[in-house]
Amino acid sequence: QVQLVESGGGLVQAGGSLRLSCAASGRTFSSYTMGWFRQAPGKEREFVAAIAVIYWSGDNTYYADSVKGRFTISRDNAKNTVYLQMNSLKPDDTAVYYCAVDTNPIGTRRAYEYDYWGQGTQVTVSS
Repeated sequence: QVQLVESGGGLVQAGGSLRLSCAASGRTFSSYTMGWFRQAPGKEREFVAAIAVIYWSGDNTYYADSVKGRFTISRDNAKNTVYLQMNSLKPDDTAVYYCAVDTNPIGTRRAYEYDYWGQGTQVTVSS
């Protein structure tokens, strides 16, 4: 049974940093795309970042424009874990952050293409 467990959320002041982790179990994820999404109160779930297996033009990471340059996604295949380093946090980053896995190695920003989801971790950024 596939399980994704997020951790690392919390309360931080604007300008601060947090590092989210997502530990995956149930199968080997090194050949899958792993991503992060978020959902703020009253808003739809939105794409944040993804890390694929397949490289395009020398890169295998994708970011939403709103977080590009501030967030970094990475993965440790030996630990079946994906990370999201979040720097220069803003109050607009406040949301529940979800880890997700797409069994396609190409990489995608579309939530409906992801096959497995974690329960989410709350990130709150105070002004």
